Amino acid sequence: MKKRALSLAVALAAVTALPIYAQGQFDHVVRTEVLQGWDLPNGQRLAAVRLVLAPGWKTYWRAPGDAGIPPHFDWSRARNIGAVSLSWPTPEVHVQNGMRSIGYTDQVVIPMHITPARAGKPMRLRTTLSMGVCSDVCIPHSVKIDEMLDSPDLTPTPAIVAALADMPYSASEAEVQSATCRLSPTEHGMQIEARVALPHTGGTEVAVIEPGVPGVWVSEARTARSGNTVVAVSEMMHADGGAFAVDRSDVRITILGADYAVDVQGCTGG
Repeated sequence: MKKRALSLAVALAAVTALPIYAQGQFDHVVRTEVLQGWDLPNGQRLAAVRLVLAPGWKTYWRAPGDAGIPPHFDWSRARNIGAVSLSWPTPEVHVQNGMRSIGYTDQVVIPMHITPARAGKPMRLRTTLSMGVCSDVCIPHSVKIDEMLDSPDLTPTPAIVAALADMPYSASEAEVQSATCRLSPTEHGMQIEARVALPHTGGTEVAVIEPGVPGVWVSEARTARSGNTVVAVSEMMHADGGAFAVDRSDVRITILGADYAVDVQGCTGG
């Protein structure tokens, strides 16, 4: 397990460092479009990036599973952008060759709440998106995005509104009764057992656990339902093999069901 985690860390580092020109025949796989969005009363701009995938290709969610590559936005060259918060629509679960991945096919619109560094001034949305794309082969891929957000508008963009409506339900919306996490040490890291009491979300439920700790690898959760409770167990270890601590309030548990998904922020001791 340790070698596997280290291999994942090396692969992720390679994706982050991939130059934009090293795409070759795969340039056609993803088409990127910036949706300008609209201004919010709090001074933020709600914009979005639309990714349109070539037929037969898919890309990955923020927590892509063992078979995926997590997407990464590099905002270091953006201008007048103080903060960016991404909202990920509900992804699909894919199983191929016994490996599970979580992501999107056809297209995905990723809404972004953007806070300007200087209110009332134009913002330059300049970023490199490093991502994984997969068909018969899986490859790391990078695209450059560079667009000015300088057209004040108060009219909501339908595609962004639809993407926000497709996000997982919050814990309160999904009537989550409780969420607990039990942490126990293992030889190479830590095991986390999450228990989330909520109504059935439909079909075969898949839980995804994110510890909120940079550099920590998390295994595919073993998920089962016991009555009104989803039980998910994952192994965690740091990519460099070192010690780490988990703050339960930072743990994020997503339940993906056939009917809807639920995003649970934080858990208590259990």
